[in-house]
Amino acid sequence: MARNTSSGELQNGEHKSNTNFMRKIPPGAEASNILVGEVDFLDKTLAAFLRLNNASVMGDLTEVPVPTRFIFILLGPPGSHGSFHEIGRAMATLMSDEIFHEVAYRAKKREHLLAGVDEFLDAVTVLPPGEWDPSIRIEPPAAIPSQEVRKRPPEKNPKEEIDEEEEEQRQREESGLSRTGRLFGGLINDLKRKKPFYLSDFRDGLSLQCVASWIFLYFACLSPIITFGGLLGSATGNNIAAMESLVSGFVCGIGYGFFSGQPLTILGSTGPVLVFETIVYDFCMRVGWDYLTFRFWIGTWVTVILVVLVAIDASALVCYITRFTEENFACLIAFIFIYKAVENVLHIGTDYPLNTAGSKYDCSCLPPGDKPLSTEIIHEWAQYDKKTCALLNGTLTGYDCSKPEYISDVFLMSIILFIGTYIISVILKDFKNALFFPSNIRQFVSDFAVIIAIFSMSTLDYVTNVPTPKLEVPREFKPTIPDRGWLVQPFHEKNPIWSPVLAVLPALLGTILIFMDQQITAVIINRKEHKLKKGCGYHLDLFVLALLIQLCSLMGLPWFVAATVLSINHVNSLKQESETAAPGEKPQFLGVREQRVTHILIFLTIGCSVLLTPLLSHIPMPVLYGVFLYMGAASLKGLQFFDRLMIMLMPIKYQPDYMFLRQVPIRRVHLFTLIQLACLVMLWVIKSFSSTSILFPLMLVVMIGIRKSLDFLFTRRELKILDDVMPEMTKRAHEDDLRQLEDGEVGFYRRFIACCVGDKLSSPPPVTTINVTKVVESKSNNSSTHLTLNNITDNHTAHNSNNCTTANHTTPSIMNTVNNVNNAQSS
Repeated sequence: MARNTSSGELQNGEHKSNTNFMRKIPPGAEASNILVGEVDFLDKTLAAFLRLNNASVMGDLTEVPVPTRFIFILLGPPGSHGSFHEIGRAMATLMSDEIFHEVAYRAKKREHLLAGVDEFLDAVTVLPPGEWDPSIRIEPPAAIPSQEVRKRPPEKNPKEEIDEEEEEQRQREESGLSRTGRLFGGLINDLKRKKPFYLSDFRDGLSLQCVASWIFLYFACLSPIITFGGLLGSATGNNIAAMESLVSGFVCGIGYGFFSGQPLTILGSTGPVLVFETIVYDFCMRVGWDYLTFRFWIGTWVTVILVVLVAIDASALVCYITRFTEENFACLIAFIFIYKAVENVLHIGTDYPLNTAGSKYDCSCLPPGDKPLSTEIIHEWAQYDKKTCALLNGTLTGYDCSKPEYISDVFLMSIILFIGTYIISVILKDFKNALFFPSNIRQFVSDFAVIIAIFSMSTLDYVTNVPTPKLEVPREFKPTIPDRGWLVQPFHEKNPIWSPVLAVLPALLGTILIFMDQQITAVIINRKEHKLKKGCGYHLDLFVLALLIQLCSLMGLPWFVAATVLSINHVNSLKQESETAAPGEKPQFLGVREQRVTHILIFLTIGCSVLLTPLLSHIPMPVLYGVFLYMGAASLKGLQFFDRLMIMLMPIKYQPDYMFLRQVPIRRVHLFTLIQLACLVMLWVIKSFSSTSILFPLMLVVMIGIRKSLDFLFTRRELKILDDVMPEMTKRAHEDDLRQLEDGEVGFYRRFIACCVGDKLSSPPPVTTINVTKVVESKSNNSSTHLTLNNITDNHTAHNSNNCTTANHTTPSIMNTVNNVNNAQSS
């Protein structure tokens, strides 16, 4: 980029910087300026490499006002302009390398810089000129391989494997899944781990992305709560119904949001809990006991047992839940969401059937009485619908009177709303990768994709005025049964005095149900690929959940546990990508915005839904079913099990480059997938029937046993690859690094550490090339000097430096080294 700047502006440091480019640069960045040129007063090449003690902004030397830390100057006699330019490019490439720029910050003498150059040359990839056209620009990779192997300190036996047991134990201790040997030791460690981040959990929620996540998850949570409330009302004689579910969502959501160890986990009603409540209610009806009182004692025993499990660090057993079990569970819940969404939409066709060609609705209304009537009266009464006929005490006659009355366009409109909501959500969610509009607009549209879909489809429904089924929210804040209060009496005249002791038996089953549902979802949320930085809280989560169950039992509210699909979508809606990517560079996944604000706001709004009934009553149910379909499909993304299922349907030449396909024969991969698929089908069958669904939590324990039995069918190496929580890209990069290590392609950086620092360096932040700038001063009439400066600016993260190194006396060595780099880069 050429710029003409007056000397006055340069002296005053006033120049118009590239503000759009500046936003792409991470905070604390520093620049490396490479200046090369030709002058006629030199007979030999002169080079200098300087590191400034304090980084300084040098006016218009850089395109953006970034302080300069390094300066490389190369001057020589006329006639070598092309060579000098390539040397400058080679130096810029060196300074953009993560390892070399760390060496440059810490180097104390010439040998340190040369060691860094040698290490770079050993690790660099060279393309022969005859195999590649240099004018073709290579697309930046989706993921950059890890450089951790290049940073390892010297080892006597580089190929010696790390003790896997020690490594696994270290990881368990970091995540709080190792036994402490003292009562409530795990809970205390969770509190210590989460305490430093508590205030930041609220500060980090001050983001527009959190607003989008809040509104999206509000609608995603509200409809299941009301739906499960209706099912609970039918199963428990309205002792627990929609209003109680809303209150439970408010109480549990607020309490869990403020005090849990992992607030990214969303609570909700689940199918096994519904079956459990149905069994308890049926038992109470058979023996003539009061349901809510007996349920109170069950909840009390569940709380006691869960607290005991927390005290003995029982959550450490979560380490036995591997990818095999957790992905089966996640896939099952995702498939259920997809299946139920489609089923509910098709059920609308039962209530509002299609009027197919040639069909006629045969049902008419006759006036009451047996007296003869005139034709006009009979014709007038025949025009009445079913409701009017019933109000006038008329008589319905015809073959179709027992069927729903046909209403034009309702079912087809529901299909349009359902599919439209899903398609809009999918397209707009990926809009951040589109080629249109600025990046901030694309990101905004992507964050609010589901909200835009809900609003647009609800508007379409309102404009067309088709009577599609709408969301029904209770209009009054009071218990469903008028004669019960918000507190349950611990003792009731219908229940015998020994009934609290008997309640321990169903409480044991309920504890298993709650423990498995909660902890498997927590394992999925705390995966390594989510890059969570604030730690886990398995023991704290279970303790808070136990207290909430006791409170819900006292108030006669349904129990809420971790909801898998809702939690996964909560995490997906809060994922962050780098905004400081250089032009052409793909954004990198940074992690998840860990905070408590969205969880609290979601359930606070759910508690206020009674006040929003006039607004919520305009939202069509097919639109919410479309949201459920989107959530179920989005939850499958990134699951290795689902990827392996897709691979089974692909020819080998079209299969993606997954890590496990590199190291495990395809037949063994398919065998492992088929076993996992058989377990998924077994879980689906058990969960589909009400008589067996109560055994679902126990089957998850059986799944862990099945996974253990695979040790006799697969080798340890195969299981380590196919059943590991390490993300795909990380494992592939780790494999490439280990291969380079075994081939002897790394090691010079270790020598530099040994002679310069003596300890292991921390991993530096990513390096981004800022700009390549040419400043050309033409030859004046009164001067014989022709000066060409190629200013190649390179971005680095700020480091403290106490030395200022000038490399004038090392010109020959550096020039030889740089020429080697130039030869490698020219291809």
